[in-house]
Amino acid sequence: MSVLSVADAIDLVAAIFGKYGCGSDNARSVARALVAAEADGLRGHGFSRIPTYLAMVKTGKIDGKATPRETLPRPGVLAIDAACGFAYPAIDLALTQLPNIASTQGIGVAAINRSNHCGAAGLPCEALARQGLVALLFANTPSAMAPWGGRTPVFGTNPIAFATPTRGEHPVVVDLALSKVARGPIAAAKQRGESIPEGWALDTDGNPTTDPAAALAGTMIPLGDAKGAALAFMVEILAACLTGSNLAFEASSFLDGEGGPPQTGQLILAIDPAAFGHQRFLDRVAALVGAIDAQDGARLPGSRRLAIRARAAREGLAIPPEIKALADN
Repeated sequence: MSVLSVADAIDLVAAIFGKYGCGSDNARSVARALVAAEADGLRGHGFSRIPTYLAMVKTGKIDGKATPRETLPRPGVLAIDAACGFAYPAIDLALTQLPNIASTQGIGVAAINRSNHCGAAGLPCEALARQGLVALLFANTPSAMAPWGGRTPVFGTNPIAFATPTRGEHPVVVDLALSKVARGPIAAAKQRGESIPEGWALDTDGNPTTDPAAALAGTMIPLGDAKGAALAFMVEILAACLTGSNLAFEASSFLDGEGGPPQTGQLILAIDPAAFGHQRFLDRVAALVGAIDAQDGARLPGSRRLAIRARAAREGLAIPPEIKALADN
């Protein structure tokens, strides 16, 4: 297995998507997102997504040459049409516009529709936090989780992400799916021929399963049981209804090339702490972080991810043979 630097891995992945018919800007946007996720140890949103993304491009489920388009319906609202392309170029567009909107309006929101899988949702939030903004991202995904007490999937795993600036070197980032685990790690386990822990998912008969294929065909167990299902409902409203996107049960899968474009949605909020009439924000964050750091064994959200990222920057990333083959063929 070959090892490449993070920069060289981005070049490799971008070349793969370019070879399969994606526009150069789109190919690099996707490559940056996948490599960043892989470097953070989020394998379900990293290299393992390349084959399924290419399958979607091949069948037209993703338009690899799509250009996202923006409008500004209100001064604080940026509406972005991802044009049935990858989510990442639309998110990149949001990240270029939201800081200015937030600085003038106090709060800016980007509503992205006709979108697709958005990968590691914490990364866009982190990018905004590095510019001094508090950020949240809500995304709806194809149906995978039943309402509490039900048997038929209605919600996706519907990730929520959050990031805040701190006085330290790095923002604090929270990134979680509303199922007990995201579908990405289950799909990756299926690719590797591995089992999954019991308690992650149910099969189509509603029984616990350790078979990733049965889990993907069945339903995910909500994080926090009924509370997770309620939060998934909330995200469906924010990410699908507000953006005018497909609901989870209307969207085609992110995991294959079958069907039409999923046309899911993302909602990104950027909040300028300076707009709230005081200068105590970073002091208050520092006090909270300090109270956590003072406890033996306690850690801030995302600290493990940062350690993995630092190791990837030093040692590079292992490129799976099947991914290297895509570049060589």
